Order: sequence, then C-alpha cells, then structure tokens
Amino acid sequence: MEKEELIEEIKVLISTNADENIEINPEFLQYFELEELISIRDTLIMRKNNIRENTFDYLDELYEKTKEDSI
Repeated sequence: MEKEELIEEIKVLISTNADENIEINPEFLQYFELEELISIRDTLIMRKNNIRENTFDYLDELYEKTKEDSI
C-alpha cells in the first residue's frame, strides 16, 4: 500500500459526511513512515467503531426507556 492511498483512507475516516472535502497537506507525506500512517488509519477505524457501538448502545437504552414510559 502506498502513502497516498493511506492518506485518502484517513481523509475519508476523518470526514463527517460524504460531501465534506478534507484537505491534507501533501508535504506531510515526507514526515510519516508507512507504518505510522497505517497506525493512524487503524486508530481512526477503531475510534469510529467505538463511537458507533456507543451510539447504538445509547439509542437502545433510549428506546427501552420510551417503551417503558408509554406503558
């Protein structure tokens, strides 16, 4: 995998919506090794998954409370 590909993946991971255009200075490529970029990508994936899980748990909890309140 190339640094440019990893940068593109990272840009997608840090965007908040599909229409958002994230710009990362290409000069940063010279400062990061491939392993560092892979680590950044993996960390972002893990954080995004954790946020998703926490959000689902929270929504499930809210749903259960609304079911109890309507009875």
